[in-house]
Amino acid sequence: MNILITGGAGYIGTELIYELDRNPEIEQIIIYDNLSRGSINLFIGVQKLSKKMKFIQGDILDSRLLQKTLKGIDVVYHLAAKVTTPFADQNPHAFEQINHWGTAEVVYAVEESDVKKFIYTSSASVYGASSEEVSQGNTPNPKTFYGISKLKGEDHVARLLEKDLDTYIVRCGNIYGYSKSMRFDSVINKFLFEANFKNRISIQGTGEQHRSFIHIDKTANILHKLLFSDLKKGRYDLVEDNLSINTIVENLKILYPDLETMYINQQLKLRELKVKPDPEINALTDIPTRSLLEVLTVFKNEFSF
Repeated sequence: MNILITGGAGYIGTELIYELDRNPEIEQIIIYDNLSRGSINLFIGVQKLSKKMKFIQGDILDSRLLQKTLKGIDVVYHLAAKVTTPFADQNPHAFEQINHWGTAEVVYAVEESDVKKFIYTSSASVYGASSEEVSQGNTPNPKTFYGISKLKGEDHVARLLEKDLDTYIVRCGNIYGYSKSMRFDSVINKFLFEANFKNRISIQGTGEQHRSFIHIDKTANILHKLLFSDLKKGRYDLVEDNLSINTIVENLKILYPDLETMYINQQLKLRELKVKPDPEINALTDIPTRSLLEVLTVFKNEFSF
């Protein structure tokens, strides 16, 4: 089995590659990434990867290179995207070009190939904002340029659902947890970094706003399991917990008893988003359920000091 991962050097890609590399049924893994975020941590360090790996520095808007690279590929993980925090709203052109039209180019190339399975990481941001739990039964209503661009990407991928191709659209919640390629604009990652090294965190609004979360380990594990799963093709919400910002802060104070907290614009009630965990896709993981405190404790121990 030969696999192509667009955006393979990123946060999800790095951990997914470590998962896939251990699978003896996989012969080759092509990491396709333009390195626009400067994500090179996958390529360095003592955690070695096997000879299955091949790197191609390429852009998903380069249709000719995509078509050439897809020759002999069985499975595509489309992870490449311009990513932001859930309710950030800036640089609409970049979101439109990369997340919308970039995904369109990937889908066009796949349609002309012999690819048998396609897995696309979308975002819970397509639901917009809601104080009640939303799920597949709710109509998407994105509130940001990022969410809009991911939903437009889904529209292109949906064409593959109508064909004889195993296609999965996976709407991920906020991904957090240690990785050598981790993002620090994600709320839990940012909080833990600041708590560990600055002993102070800033909270916007009341802190009562909720977000949906999924740990990076479970994200990579479930994406790996989709390779051989008999889960029917379609759309799935990949969410583990819905947590308020204050709940995260309370757990951090257990780890860091002297932690200083500063609320900014506390009079504002900020938008929130709760997504119902999908038992079908969550059942794929073989990682045991852990409390937030347990996960944060492990995360804390990954810091060098």
